[in-house]
Amino acid sequence: MLNSTFTEPDLTTFTGLDGLGLTAIGQYLGAAKAEILCHVTTPNPWCRTCGGEGTPRDTVTRRLAHQPFGWRPTVLVIKHRRYRCGHCQRVWREDLSRAAPERQKISRTGLAWALNGLVCQHLSVSRIAEGLGVTWNTANDAVLAEGQRLLIDDPARFSGVKVLGVDEHVWRHTRTGDKYVTVIVDLTAVRDGTGTARLLDMVPGRSKAVFKTWLAGQDDQWKQGIDVVAMDGFTGFKTAAAEELPHAVEVLDPFHVVKLGSEALDQTRQRVQRGQHGRRGRKDDPLYKCRRILTTGLSLATDKQKAKLEDLFTAPEYEPVQLVWSVYQKMVDAYRQPKPEIGRWALEQLINGVGSKVPKGLPELKKLGGTLRRRKTDILAYFDHVGSSNGPTEALNGRLEHLRGIALGFKNLTHYIARSLLETGGFRPWLHSQS
Repeated sequence: MLNSTFTEPDLTTFTGLDGLGLTAIGQYLGAAKAEILCHVTTPNPWCRTCGGEGTPRDTVTRRLAHQPFGWRPTVLVIKHRRYRCGHCQRVWREDLSRAAPERQKISRTGLAWALNGLVCQHLSVSRIAEGLGVTWNTANDAVLAEGQRLLIDDPARFSGVKVLGVDEHVWRHTRTGDKYVTVIVDLTAVRDGTGTARLLDMVPGRSKAVFKTWLAGQDDQWKQGIDVVAMDGFTGFKTAAAEELPHAVEVLDPFHVVKLGSEALDQTRQRVQRGQHGRRGRKDDPLYKCRRILTTGLSLATDKQKAKLEDLFTAPEYEPVQLVWSVYQKMVDAYRQPKPEIGRWALEQLINGVGSKVPKGLPELKKLGGTLRRRKTDILAYFDHVGSSNGPTEALNGRLEHLRGIALGFKNLTHYIARSLLETGGFRPWLHSQS
């Protein structure tokens, strides 16, 4: 650092106390924590009841957890005066509202550090509590309340939503069964190519009634602005969207369409395997050895994998598997077409063919054809609204799984929803601008 100019150390500015209305007057560095002694920068001895001037009565001490420095917990030891009004005899303390909210044990700077750590750095509440030197409950309650006030309750959070994504999510696994929530996601930035998906809300349960009730609770003007609703194959979401958003286009995303094909292929393979051997597949069985190759897109398969498929399909007993496999490959190929209009035409031809011409003895393919025919409009709508896919919603579900792993699971659904909104609600640019 050439020609650098150093000034006298300013502990107040370094620790961010000037923004809290405090001035540092001393410090103590211990092995476990650091303490900064400070007082109110601008005292206000005037009575808020009668306006008379108060006289100092005594001094009290308030301790606030502050932003850690070097991961050493830092405590603000604030000496602030109490005054007594000579006119009305009222007693009051110096105002510390700039330093911390009322009855809060963490300074505003400490809260901002904790919220940034939770949302941007993916820290656990335990790690945040350790950095602040407070208990887990104190850190959790303070951070969730600040996040709720500052970010989740922001009325602008729902503005500009044009594309909705909806999916189910398992938030807790129990011995009596999985517990679900319905996840509503904003996909507008993904479609426009300006950003990533962000979580709008999570509602307990998974059903048509859950999604319909949530939509019914939104403002009519907001609902009129929704152009597209991307979803999986669950008909409850489709019915709810059709009733509450009749003007919006419903899109069944490619992931779930291709998944329907892969499930039909796996079921056919398993049925043929049981019919031939009377048991499940084993490692030396031809069908079992090719189970991964069968669900690999042909354009991505290696020469060795293609050779294995050719050898497999030479056996006449595997013809049902080959027929369903060819349908699956055509589905994958349609979505990989560089031009949407070509992909739309190819998939429409496939749906028409599978829906009307299914050889006998292929119940899996018949079922697949019926599903594709019923959801034909939603499936083909994807090519008219490229980018309005529910894939980013699935990606958000993966991030929520990561969140559950960081926290070692959740038992409180309210905490889980709040943490999920902070984790995937698209608040990072705002938080980075505040840090």
